[in-house]
Amino acid sequence: MTVAETTPVTVSARAASKIAAILSKEPEGAMLRVAVEGGGCSGFQYQFDIVMEREGDDLVLDAGGYSVLVDSVSVEYMSGSEIDFSDELIGAAFKINNPNATASCGCGTSFSL
Repeated sequence: MTVAETTPVTVSARAASKIAAILSKEPEGAMLRVAVEGGGCSGFQYQFDIVMEREGDDLVLDAGGYSVLVDSVSVEYMSGSEIDFSDELIGAAFKINNPNATASCGCGTSFSL
């Protein structure tokens, strides 16, 4: 059994609350898509987009009654991860707590495996 099968991507209560607040201001049916893309100073970076359609192979997560989508390729890189939201003095942002990341950049926006 793979990590993806036993430890899916999860959404923290803080992130679910923020996602619900954001998507409640969007057209009905809006969803948050989280993806891993090549780039950034460490090799990979997370992309967050608001979308209206899902793909057939998306992992669909519940976030306060709203949907968070993760494509099948990104799930491979994010298995076991938690999508969280941090609201600190230096700024507020979504964070991915990814146990697969072996390194990240100083600004925290990219990672390597």
